[in-house]
Amino acid sequence: MKPDRKFVMLIAALVIALFFLPFVTDALLGRGWVRILDFAMLYIMLALGLNIVVGYAGLLDLGYIAFFAVGAYCYALTDSPHLAQAFPMLFPVGVHLPFWIVLPMAALVAGGFGVLLGAPTLRLRGDYLAIVTLGFGEIIRIFLNNLNAPVNLTNGPQGISFIDPISVLCVSLNKTQTFFGIAFPSVHLYFYLFLAFTALVIFVSQRLEKSRIGRAWMAIREDEVAASAMGINTRNLKLLAFAMGAMFGGASGALFAGFQGFVSPESFSLMESIMVLCMVVLGGMGNIAGVILGGVLLALLPEVLRNIVVPLQQALFGRTLVDPESLRMLLFGSALIVMMLYRPAGLLPSRLRRREFGGDDAAAEESVYDATH
Repeated sequence: MKPDRKFVMLIAALVIALFFLPFVTDALLGRGWVRILDFAMLYIMLALGLNIVVGYAGLLDLGYIAFFAVGAYCYALTDSPHLAQAFPMLFPVGVHLPFWIVLPMAALVAGGFGVLLGAPTLRLRGDYLAIVTLGFGEIIRIFLNNLNAPVNLTNGPQGISFIDPISVLCVSLNKTQTFFGIAFPSVHLYFYLFLAFTALVIFVSQRLEKSRIGRAWMAIREDEVAASAMGINTRNLKLLAFAMGAMFGGASGALFAGFQGFVSPESFSLMESIMVLCMVVLGGMGNIAGVILGGVLLALLPEVLRNIVVPLQQALFGRTLVDPESLRMLLFGSALIVMMLYRPAGLLPSRLRRREFGGDDAAAEESVYDATH
């Protein structure tokens, strides 16, 4: 079967537009906005990972940022001088593993923590599951904040600095590189790397959604008892959802550590988990395009407010009356209220979610049927 010509042309146009996007952004808005786009893609990867747990399997996770932290600290410990300072006899010069070894290792370690979280919560649902996952996220943050004594493993609240930048094929992304006579600044190189990983995460998410496993997750989300009665192994599939979502979070955390060059526990607070969950809910749970839209909107909103609201208040009142951070939280709360009232399925809901909120009672039965056939 030949691919549709219009679809191929659309993909080609999208690839060209994304290639030139950092250059256009750099020229029109400044290099700082390219860095913001880099963080936006990290948030998109996080949101897509959480979408597996919340959107597909229907497991409310309020501690998802813990897996992001696990991946970030895996990269920080294995690609910085910190272990040489903490254990000089064992690691006289540190570890400094290659990026292509650290990245899958961080994903696997985070996946292990996902199973560790999922195993004792298999019988919990709804609010009880949310409270347990919230506690798990806070436990990880508190451990990172206090594991500086008696052995300095995480350097406590001071965090780990001097982390090695990401290198791909012996090319350091922390320096400007020239290819075919074109200079690519560091933030542009990270943009293309994050774009490649974001495309990979989207591809994997899409394949999971269309697979038998994805349909089984959705059946569990709609009615776990009915799914179990139809022969779906709910226990293993819920553990798999936690593990897969955690692996996406761990991989994005490793990318964050290599990009930032510094990690500390304050980057992995409960508010970050709420942020990622808002991206999934506002964009549309269970729909990849909706999650991407939510990630872009909520990642760019703080910077838009910072660059518009503060100068506007200075021009009108001569001083800043409302802090952009406070205004951001006010807008988040207002947006959530409006969304729950008028678009409970999100800005771009999936077809099944749209039917559910439209009052079609057959949607849940269809999901269970698809999972078993």
